[in-house]
Amino acid sequence: MTSLDEWWAGGRRRDDGVFTRADGDPDAPAVTWLHGFPTSSWDWAPLLAALGPGRRDVTLDFLGFGASAKPRGHDYRLVEQADLVEAVWRAHGVRETALVAHDYGVSAAQELLARRRDGTLSVTLTAVTFMNGGLFPHLHRPIRIQKLMAGPLGPALARLTSERRFSAALREVMAVDPGDAELHEHWRAFSRDHGNRNVHRLLGYIAERRIHEDRWVGALVEDDLPKRFVWGPEDPVSGTHVLPTIRERMPDATVHVLDGIGHYPQLEATDRVAAVLGKDG
Repeated sequence: MTSLDEWWAGGRRRDDGVFTRADGDPDAPAVTWLHGFPTSSWDWAPLLAALGPGRRDVTLDFLGFGASAKPRGHDYRLVEQADLVEAVWRAHGVRETALVAHDYGVSAAQELLARRRDGTLSVTLTAVTFMNGGLFPHLHRPIRIQKLMAGPLGPALARLTSERRFSAALREVMAVDPGDAELHEHWRAFSRDHGNRNVHRLLGYIAERRIHEDRWVGALVEDDLPKRFVWGPEDPVSGTHVLPTIRERMPDATVHVLDGIGHYPQLEATDRVAAVLGKDG
C-alpha cells in the first residue's frame, strides 16, 4: 500500500491551495475520485492499487482536508469544492471522466450533476459511483460529536480535538477496525497545518445539504447517467436505512450491498470493492 508520505510526494499543491494527483496512462479513460469527511484522497490509495492499471486516476484533497490548504476562518462550502474539482480537471486537461464519490464527496458530486443538468459543467461525465454518504439530507444521521461540532459549541470543541477523539469517531462509523497505525496516518492528514482547528467550519456541509436539497436530490434522481451504489449497511450515519430510498428513487441504478461493512467500504473491504468496480467496468 502507498504510504501517506508517498501519496503526498506523488502530487502537488496548486496555486489555489488544492493538493492533487493524476496517475496512470494519460490516454486511458479518466476516473475522478472524491473523498469524504474527515479524511482525504489517501482513502483511495488501497483501492487504486487493488484495481491495478488501466485508468487515469484523478484525485484531490478538498480545501481544508489532507495536504490542501486549510485557511483559518474560511467559509467552507461544497459549492466551492465543486468549483475546485472543475479547476483540477482543467489543470489536468480532463475533458471526459467517470466519478466515484464517498461521504462529503457525494454532495460535491451531486452539485456537479446539477451543473450537468444546467448545461454548465465543463467536462463530459460518463458514469457515477456513490459510496456511503448523505444523498438525501433527511436520512443523514450524524454521530453525536458531529452534531456538537456543527452547533454553537463547535469552535470550543474544535480546539479540543485530539487524535484519540478523532480515532474514536472513525471507529464509531466503521464496522471493520482499521487499526491504530492506519488511524494515526488519517489523523496526520487531518491535523496537518492545524486543520483539526477548522473541523466545526468543515461541518457546515450538513446545513448546506439542506439548503441545496431540492437541487442536489433532483439532479441525483433525474440524471440519466449510469449510476452505481457500493454501500456498507453497518454504517450508522448513512447505512442500511438509506438503501430503500435509493432503490425506490433510482430503480435503474446498480446497487451493491457489502454485508458486514460500515461507512468506509473502500478501506474496510478494499478487495470486495475492487471486484465490484472491476466487474462492472
